[in-house]
Amino acid sequence: MSTRNSLFRKAANAAATSHDEHANPDLAATNNTPIEQTRWNGWGNININKKVSPHGAKLIKSHIGKSTKLPSVSLKDVLKTVPKSRLPAAITDLDIVSTDREVRLRHARGQSFPDWIAMHSGDFETFPDGVAHPQSTADVEQLLKLAREHDLIVIPFGGGTSVVGHINPQKGARPVLTVAMSKMDRLIDLDFDSQIATFGAGTQGPAVEAQLGEHGYRLGHYPQSWELSTLGGWIAARSSGQQSLGYGRIEQMFAGGTLVTPQGVLEIADIPASSAGPDLREMMMGTEGRVGIFTEVKMRVQPQPEQEVFKVAFLPNWAAGKAVLKQAVQSNIRLSMLRLSNAVETDAHLHLGTSPSQFLAISTYLKARGLNSDKVMLTYGVSGDKAQNKLALMQFNKLLKQHGSVTGKITNIMGSVWAHGRFKFPYLRGTLWERGIMVDTFETATNWGRIDEQMAQMQEAVRTALASEGEEVMAFTHISHVYKQGASLYTTYFFRAAKDHAATLKRWQKIKHAASMSLAHGKATISHQHGVGRDHAPYLAAEKGELGLQVTHDILKSLDPEQRMNPGVLLED
Repeated sequence: MSTRNSLFRKAANAAATSHDEHANPDLAATNNTPIEQTRWNGWGNININKKVSPHGAKLIKSHIGKSTKLPSVSLKDVLKTVPKSRLPAAITDLDIVSTDREVRLRHARGQSFPDWIAMHSGDFETFPDGVAHPQSTADVEQLLKLAREHDLIVIPFGGGTSVVGHINPQKGARPVLTVAMSKMDRLIDLDFDSQIATFGAGTQGPAVEAQLGEHGYRLGHYPQSWELSTLGGWIAARSSGQQSLGYGRIEQMFAGGTLVTPQGVLEIADIPASSAGPDLREMMMGTEGRVGIFTEVKMRVQPQPEQEVFKVAFLPNWAAGKAVLKQAVQSNIRLSMLRLSNAVETDAHLHLGTSPSQFLAISTYLKARGLNSDKVMLTYGVSGDKAQNKLALMQFNKLLKQHGSVTGKITNIMGSVWAHGRFKFPYLRGTLWERGIMVDTFETATNWGRIDEQMAQMQEAVRTALASEGEEVMAFTHISHVYKQGASLYTTYFFRAAKDHAATLKRWQKIKHAASMSLAHGKATISHQHGVGRDHAPYLAAEKGELGLQVTHDILKSLDPEQRMNPGVLLED
């Protein structure tokens, strides 16, 4: 056996055995995950964990230095800090409203970095005074009517996955009622002729696909938070899924529905197209709970694909990889996803997902094929009937070869590995937290001509944000979504925990501000897929302009004149 073939087999076997111990591409694919089965102070199902290889942890520490775990408060101790509810009896007497301390605690925070600091330090600051679990549009109408009568603040709550501060109650004189949509989680109707599915807005990703799958259909929206996030949340924050190239972003999927506002019920018709004035459907997407609560949503669905395949290719450098993405999307090759990791992220992924021996085997194989430390990893997929997929892969493989790619058995296996654990990255945050390694992300989108400059600017801003403290930050980036006009950039960064929770939060604030300022020039968006929330609101003016902010404010105020719906989110009040 030749040395090259031996390395190939060894690398392929290494990739095949690098599956996560709990990885399952159909994560909880039959039911919503009850909030009681999720971690109260972290991400996801309490029975799922994601390991990080010692080899991978060593790589991170080689950049940021030795770290020390921050202490974590117990649930029992935090529950002692939850104050008595301020809700009036007219609200608490409703069967659908709970003032239980643990229920209120579990609906007080999302998944942003400040939320994690709050959940582990115990300093929540504010809790909702009660949590409602409506089961119908009529229930939500009643809740908003009572909220107006008793001067309440109302916060819509989907899956609790916000990473920018969408669902956090703020200090104030008015009691806070959080409206959790988890009981409105059913497929209500499926119009086979028009391929329109009507769902309760609280339906989580796995339940969406499971219920559609029973009828041979698929939505195809797969954000990283798919395990827990909801249809209503996706629409409210203008979400984008991992396979948006093939299935579209949420704005292509959302056809219409029912929005309950303080001014009444707004029915958005599911007409395929219209030139009758401004599009209410578009206007209500991205309003982040500021105008009301989506209760029923109509989604454009499609038949289940005959075949779905994910693959990985390696290219010599970033320029080659970017050229492949741009040419593929602008020439309409029928792919369902494209994702390009820069060289630093490529190296990090190979470290984090392998043992040292596996990493050596794969690296040696790629080096034997002529790739060095500048290599980049491109993950791609096709979804459709076999004939369509065959043609798309043939066209794309031709493009890959033109740019010096390395593909083959090992890269095909790595594509399957990616698909098998595609929703597991959020679990890594908890694993690293236990080692004192802090991790967070941010993302943007810009035109093709600015991709390289924008990536360099934001990575430099992040890496040097803690220089005054003598701290290094490790950062890497990938293109996660592509368009004919441009692409999104998604940056992950790691830094050391400080001496305590408060000092660690200040470190994050410095990094977040530096990252946001690198985007706040009107040529890149402050958020491609996570929404604005509270964390991005201070930087929105650079993108929208003062007049744009005023128009947005006027739309919000027209449906919520008393500003009781999620105040401070999206726009600073």
